[in-house]
Amino acid sequence: MTVPRGPGPETGPDPLTDGTGPAADQDAERLLADLGSSWLWLLGSAVAALVPGILALAWPDATLHVLAVIIGLYLLVTGAFRFVSSFAREQGDRHLGLLAAALYVLAGVLCLRNPLQTIAALSLIVGAVWLVTGMLTAWTALAAKGLPHRGFVLVAGLLGVVAGIVVLATPNQSAVVLTRLVGLWLVLLGLTELGLALAWRSALHRTGFTRSG
Repeated sequence: MTVPRGPGPETGPDPLTDGTGPAADQDAERLLADLGSSWLWLLGSAVAALVPGILALAWPDATLHVLAVIIGLYLLVTGAFRFVSSFAREQGDRHLGLLAAALYVLAGVLCLRNPLQTIAALSLIVGAVWLVTGMLTAWTALAAKGLPHRGFVLVAGLLGVVAGIVVLATPNQSAVVLTRLVGLWLVLLGLTELGLALAWRSALHRTGFTRSG
């Protein structure tokens, strides 16, 4: 779940820098922060969850190999989104975002490395990632008092916790059941992030109107 902090102050390039060193690193970090706080980036994260979720629900009889590939690709893409989005947070919260991104990427690699693994192994990977990242997201929403749209972020975190517990509690379920669980969770998460993206877009428009008024 992307957690934007709000538009930061606009600063221009430093004329004393030559494109290398700490100033260049700060420019790269500022670029990632601007990208991660964009409502379009939030929209992209929502689409990255909705598309595989719809595919899973529309194709409940998919083989275990196909399901592992869908989940693996989703985890890798989501990890990339979370990595960039973490730079839109304050320094303290950024570490949690980077940790969640690393977990998603690691889980995605594990799914794609051996797509013919057992249902129990795939359930363990998916359930563990959802549970841990859901707890991190919920903690961010509860701890950051000034977080915009905390309700959306908290709902996404709680959905992850519930989905992780359900998957971990039934590790020997069939591929059809796992596919439906994955599809349902991804659609719910995608809709939550879509609502956050639209709310963030509205907030940015109001901020721009206030500044121009």
